[in-house]
Amino acid sequence: MRVIAGTLKGRRLEAPTWEGLRPTSDKLRETLFNVLSPRIAAARVLDGYAGTGALGIEALSRGATHVTFVEQDRRACALIRHNLDRCAIVDGYVIIQATVLQAIERLRGEPAFDVILFDPPYATDIQDALQHVGEIVKPDGVVVLEHARKSAPPASPGRLVRTREVRSGDSALTLYTCQP
Repeated sequence: MRVIAGTLKGRRLEAPTWEGLRPTSDKLRETLFNVLSPRIAAARVLDGYAGTGALGIEALSRGATHVTFVEQDRRACALIRHNLDRCAIVDGYVIIQATVLQAIERLRGEPAFDVILFDPPYATDIQDALQHVGEIVKPDGVVVLEHARKSAPPASPGRLVRTREVRSGDSALTLYTCQP
């Protein structure tokens, strides 16, 4: 696993040593950031279900000014810290050890996010998180859900409206915009 582009291009990221964490492939991450390219510079990004931190680190490498990493597994939080250290990233981020719903509750009232990235384990029920994430994303912001290609994510959860789907192998990216 490596950083695909930006100031940290080519940096190697550590993968998990335990079962249950499925990092986004380099190919899918490259596709995702090609789609998001105009939105990343100077963006506030939330990397939900952060796992290794690869999505958030890629965003920082490509010019995001801040990333909030949300992960409930303490081992994954330690792995994110390790990967940030490997990339010599010392500021511009926060790691929250909590569920995504707990983090959404905690982040209400904070500056809203431009981009929210959700890469949950494919068996996770994401409905509640999608229902409430519109409360912390800017009105013109985007929420991206990575999911199994065979699953059908909801069309309009909460304040979100599905605008695009990109398929790659067994995975898919569904993009939502937030309606005021």
